[in-house]
Amino acid sequence: MRCHKVDYKIIGHDIQMVEIALDADEAVIAEAGAMTYLEQDICFETKMGDGSDSGVMGKLFGLGKRMLTGESVFLTHFTNEGKQKRHVAFAAPYPGSVIALNLADLGEEVICQKDAFLAAALGTQVDIAFHKKLGAGFFGGEGFILQRLRGDGMAFMHAGGTVIKKTLNDTTLRLDTGCLVGFSGDIDYSIAMSGGLKSMLFGGEGLFLATLTGTGSVWIQSMPFSRLAERVAHHSANSTQGED
Repeated sequence: MRCHKVDYKIIGHDIQMVEIALDADEAVIAEAGAMTYLEQDICFETKMGDGSDSGVMGKLFGLGKRMLTGESVFLTHFTNEGKQKRHVAFAAPYPGSVIALNLADLGEEVICQKDAFLAAALGTQVDIAFHKKLGAGFFGGEGFILQRLRGDGMAFMHAGGTVIKKTLNDTTLRLDTGCLVGFSGDIDYSIAMSGGLKSMLFGGEGLFLATLTGTGSVWIQSMPFSRLAERVAHHSANSTQGED
């Protein structure tokens, strides 16, 4: 199944959203709660799976993996049922940037953090990508559950803070697991302990680092939501203690 060909526009600077233009009978899929507005003639329905043509067994296997990892098995499908071009817009629930991915130019596959996927043209396969080294994945926190986006159309990820795109040319890059947004499918991914005991306990850099090796693109975020939430909670705790 080939992906629908959709036009889009990214709106804003520091807190972005993506507005997608749909011709008649065109559709996009999105995680629940990502939609900000839609125009007339666009209808939406929550369905099991991404709607891609992956066969009955493939769909059941994909749904089973999402249930196993605690992810919702439902995605919202937005379809233009009118005759004129209409628009629907999406944004993530925290400040950041929207990353547009032309999967046809990225080997038709991108791996991303489980919370990074925002929306994609209908026909895109949204699947859970299990890490080969399960032990490292479990201890690596955010690095374990990743999503695989496959197709030949447009897909959109969301990242917190500033986004940096790194291009690897048979090289290696190490980074905090939470700062990794996504990478092209031909890059090898692993998780390793960040260093010695003293560095892990007092360095403040986290216990584990993601290591990416190969040739392709890597997207990095400066402020993952987990880090933002931790800092807000720490500030609130200190404020409460000060009042006491």
